[in-house]
Amino acid sequence: MNKIYNPKREDWEELLKRPTQTVSDIESTVNKIFTEVQGFGDAILLKYTQEFDGVALDAIQVTENEIRQAAASVSTELKNAIAAAKQNIEVFHKAQKTEKVEVETAPGVLCWQEKRPIQKVGLYIPGGSAPLFSTILMLAVPANIAGCTEVVLCTPPNHEGKIHPAILYTAALCGVTQIFKIGGIQAIAGMTFGTESIPQVYKIFGPGNQYVTVAKQIATKHGVAIDMPAGPSELLVMADDSANASFVAADLLSQAEHGVDSQVILVSTSRNIIDEVEKEIEKQIAQLPRKNIAEKAIANSRLIYITEIQTAIDLINEYSPEHYILCVGNEDEYLNQIINDFIIKINK
Repeated sequence: MNKIYNPKREDWEELLKRPTQTVSDIESTVNKIFTEVQGFGDAILLKYTQEFDGVALDAIQVTENEIRQAAASVSTELKNAIAAAKQNIEVFHKAQKTEKVEVETAPGVLCWQEKRPIQKVGLYIPGGSAPLFSTILMLAVPANIAGCTEVVLCTPPNHEGKIHPAILYTAALCGVTQIFKIGGIQAIAGMTFGTESIPQVYKIFGPGNQYVTVAKQIATKHGVAIDMPAGPSELLVMADDSANASFVAADLLSQAEHGVDSQVILVSTSRNIIDEVEKEIEKQIAQLPRKNIAEKAIANSRLIYITEIQTAIDLINEYSPEHYILCVGNEDEYLNQIINDFIIKINK
């Protein structure tokens, strides 16, 4: 990783630049695929699956038999871990359910607020070499609790035209109603317009690479809501001398291995932590199954030493990371200013 010491404010913009293409660079490709999917449906989904994922599919929908085979191949240990995570997520999201709120704002004027489920939702689960069944848990469990009647899941197949068993098992466990072997821009387009196989949905959830992110943004122009334009993965860790360098390195690598366009940044008021984390990253990255991906992401990343706490906070607000971890002794000082400054930034 690149180590930078007390960078000048005028250099922050260049220093914190994301390693991604701009929306304009990708938008023409997305619009082209959207137009084709809208006009030709499944045939175009199959075409782009062969082009981008390297597999010619006979059918795009996962069958009940495939789900049963997947369940049989998932280990008991993993099933228990998935069940434990599912229970924890259920407990948290059930607490978000509230009764109807009614307020008489003036005599005879009754206002009310009530939460109702979205009937049809689409979940996008990234593929690649890591089965992100945790993302299914975090998306499908709340959909189930909310009472969504149709939960459609799209995820890219591997070169054999299959979906990882853990993804199929988790999807079935969490109440997903239909699963499709389609990824990328074409999956978002399929859920946006509907095809012969894929139902049109009202809102799309889930992370993805920069192409999926732009595709979700374009989907909103066609009347489909989205959760947020999430991705590629990025993380900023703020650490001081109280931090455990091994833990910090593990946190950074956990995001770096998501994709080659991921970016992780460590900001620290301790030169010692900067050096120790660098050593830990070199040691831990060698043991990762996704070492090649993590190494490419680390090349886009930074270790930044800042002397003054307030300057560090200013730099963090300038970057406004997707994920933010505090490993400091005085976390309230950082957290309060980050929250307040971020709200001011949004309002501007």
